Amino acid sequence: MRKIIVTGGQGFIGSNLVEFLLEKNYFVINIDKSNYSANPYNVKDFKKNKKYIFYKLDINNKTKLLKIIKKFKPDGIFNLAAETHVDRSIDSPYAFLKTNIMGVFNILETLRSFNKKNKKVIKLIHVSTDEVYGDIPKHKQVNEDYNYNPSSPYSASKAAADQLLKAYFRTYSSKIVIANACNNYGPRQLPEKFIPKIIYNILKNKSIPLYGKGTNVREWIYVKDNCEALLKIFLKGKIGRNYNIGTGKRIKNIEIIKNILSIAKKNKVKFSNKLKIKYVKDRPGHDKRYAVNSNKIRNELNWKPKISLSVGLNKTLRWYVTNKKFFEQISKKNINKRFGLKI
Repeated sequence: MRKIIVTGGQGFIGSNLVEFLLEKNYFVINIDKSNYSANPYNVKDFKKNKKYIFYKLDINNKTKLLKIIKKFKPDGIFNLAAETHVDRSIDSPYAFLKTNIMGVFNILETLRSFNKKNKKVIKLIHVSTDEVYGDIPKHKQVNEDYNYNPSSPYSASKAAADQLLKAYFRTYSSKIVIANACNNYGPRQLPEKFIPKIIYNILKNKSIPLYGKGTNVREWIYVKDNCEALLKIFLKGKIGRNYNIGTGKRIKNIEIIKNILSIAKKNKVKFSNKLKIKYVKDRPGHDKRYAVNSNKIRNELNWKPKISLSVGLNKTLRWYVTNKKFFEQISKKNINKRFGLKI
């Protein structure tokens, strides 16, 4: 049985990836420091699985991280441990530098130390973002060779980590691959992010906050499609490469809200006809448009997304409707002080 370490495995994408890997018969070691964005509810369905083990640990703790790596000698590490919310990075950038840059540095150094003394060289799949490319001009999409041009402390920290990974590949021959994914959505995502915030407010019959005029354009992927892409990258991705993960389908934020409202009505979710979209002042440095060219992963690794936006949004809404305890868990952490949107 192949062993995989997932860092950040109590978070949104991380917990979905853990579940996906368990279904594929991997033994999964979940490492998470369990901060505000981690939710024990996310792993409740498999925490007693014999192929699963959890360690509460910050990736900046090199001694303990190395101890776990030595114990399990995994075939690969998926790094999803990160501070991810743009609004939070604008308010408090230091945490993003500490985890997203120094945390990645610590993983690289830990692996370098392990690889020196062991015949087995561990592959690191680093989960990055399309936001490293910055604002993309209208009618253009960017491939992996496009210059980085981050706009927020969050995207800058992710861009810095990507560059560090590339440097370690070139200097130390570290076995790394980078995945630059478009916006993920699906079950287990915090309601400070755009799509679950919409759903949460519909369920609570509250107005839906929207930055600016809602014309910002994003590319969305259902989280399970992203997990399948990540596994393809682990199994077949070329060392030292970047792979964009995207659907090629872009949509304005205002249209996302309208679609979810329509889906909620079809699912007979009760909310007031007076429920409104509340337009709020735009955040600083807000990118207008993201659009990635994902031909490389499609052609080289034979991957493509399977779940359409309408089907994915329906699945997502139904999950939140039937998993209201998820909201109870996060409300205990008092994380929802501001309406923050990742858009």
